[in-house]
Amino acid sequence: MTMRRRTSLYPLYQGQPSVRCIDFAGWELPVQFAGIVKEHEAVRQAAGLFDVSHMGRFVVTGLFAEAYLQRLTTNDVAQLKDGFAQYSLLCSPSGGILDDLLVYRLSADQYMLVVNAANTAADLEWLREHLIGDVSIQDRTESTALLALQGPSAEEILIEASGPYANDHLPITSLAPFQFKADVTIAGASVLVSRTGYTGEDGFELYARAEDATELWRALLQAGASAGLQPAGLGARDTLRLEAKLPLHGHELSASITPLEAGLRAFVKFDKGSFIGRRALLTQLADGGPFRRVVGIEVLERGIPRSGCDVYTSSGVRAGHVTSGTHSPTLKRNIGLALLSAEYAETGTPLLVDIRGTQHKAAVVPTPFYRRTPFLPGR
Repeated sequence: MTMRRRTSLYPLYQGQPSVRCIDFAGWELPVQFAGIVKEHEAVRQAAGLFDVSHMGRFVVTGLFAEAYLQRLTTNDVAQLKDGFAQYSLLCSPSGGILDDLLVYRLSADQYMLVVNAANTAADLEWLREHLIGDVSIQDRTESTALLALQGPSAEEILIEASGPYANDHLPITSLAPFQFKADVTIAGASVLVSRTGYTGEDGFELYARAEDATELWRALLQAGASAGLQPAGLGARDTLRLEAKLPLHGHELSASITPLEAGLRAFVKFDKGSFIGRRALLTQLADGGPFRRVVGIEVLERGIPRSGCDVYTSSGVRAGHVTSGTHSPTLKRNIGLALLSAEYAETGTPLLVDIRGTQHKAAVVPTPFYRRTPFLPGR
């Protein structure tokens, strides 16, 4: 039997009576601590703390690092300045999505990439196959930890956790979305603090040495106890990201789905020049595509759409399939994302979703399903 990998925080939660761990991409990870709905609501109302150390982390170094990443990713790396990150995609030559990722510019010749756990090995192989010039890539997944502190109280909790170790809190409060600061002292540890996340809320992702993760986790939970901070697992992470219409690889994203079909054209910069997949994506547009689109749906009757459920028009024509679905804890509605033929993807289109052999009335609805109050720096 293959041994599942464990993050450096596993000893902290393995003995908790209410925690439930599952196999996720070869990692043994908590799907919930005290219940998915409770953890979901904590993130929307206060804050949640996630161990996401299973995500892959690579450091790309070299004089030609920018040119290399311009060739490999769809977004425009040249637009990044030191201390900023961007969402991007890795595509195959046929335009399919190999993975989505975050690209951090540490300096002109050094970048950090954060990729999906299930794709870490394949991504690393792909990236190494395309190395140019003096560019090198290191896998830092095992040597570092990644925690996500998410929710409207995240900033005040992070400030509290920095406590007497910090001279001032400007490195935290001054961060705008997709901006980061390295070497911030939190609970005595040196942390890269990034104002990013995967929940639709304000929050931070914290990169630290693996050996500092335990103390960092404990300090954050202690600092956030009075604010309602809850440890949260993969279950709440999924319902939160779905309400915010944040895509998940293997569902809304795959090698058979292009960024244009996934609704991610804003992260494909055709005018930056050549990149892997560009020609195929331009051809898709020139041919009148995309002919499929990922859209939001709502089941109007009792029934939760699940990944793989077939979707039909009201006249019985198959329109596509559900990629993700849940009962929204925030909105109290049965929502989902579906990959549909473009002719049936307009808002308001009536649909039927086959759930365990029974067709339920549904409709295409606007997304994101949930939108938080806009972030105001220094509020």
